[in-house]
Amino acid sequence: MKMIVGLGNPGKQYEATRHNIGFQVIDELSKRLSIPLNQSKFNGMYGTGHIGTEKVMLLKPLTYMNLSGECIVPLMDYFGVEDEELVVIYDDLDLQVGKLRLRQKGSAGGHNGIKSIIQHLGTQEFNRIRIGIDRPKNGMKVPDYVLSDFTKEEKIEIEIATQKSADACEQWFNKSFLEVMNIFNGA
Repeated sequence: MKMIVGLGNPGKQYEATRHNIGFQVIDELSKRLSIPLNQSKFNGMYGTGHIGTEKVMLLKPLTYMNLSGECIVPLMDYFGVEDEELVVIYDDLDLQVGKLRLRQKGSAGGHNGIKSIIQHLGTQEFNRIRIGIDRPKNGMKVPDYVLSDFTKEEKIEIEIATQKSADACEQWFNKSFLEVMNIFNGA
């Protein structure tokens, strides 16, 4: 089973914020793949379906960002998902708005959701799709910035990044993650 996780925060007030880009990609995949997020377990909202012969799970942890691992790892254990069958989609302050970077391993880079996953999974070796949100300008504090909405101009870039991220996930059903990285990191 392939598990695709989008990181974000639950609640209407966070829906369109920078920190919720992972949730936005899961919503796009849910529409594309006709996999409704209609199940709940371990404080996560998820849906499962089949793409060809591959079983797929789409997941939004509802634990709030900094506790994401508390949802993801118990679901992986429950469904028997291996580390290499996991991809996590999340926002990245160190990439320009809308830029994608796919990786198979690495540190948390200061991202509290990824810190939680590494802590609970016990490894840094899992697939990731990082979506750039850029760094705050004008002295805005990072916590305020990541919980702010995108500007009108940025929304265009984010929509493109959301589509590309969903495309990358769909490619992963038929290719290795390394092949998908080579396609999308070069774009």
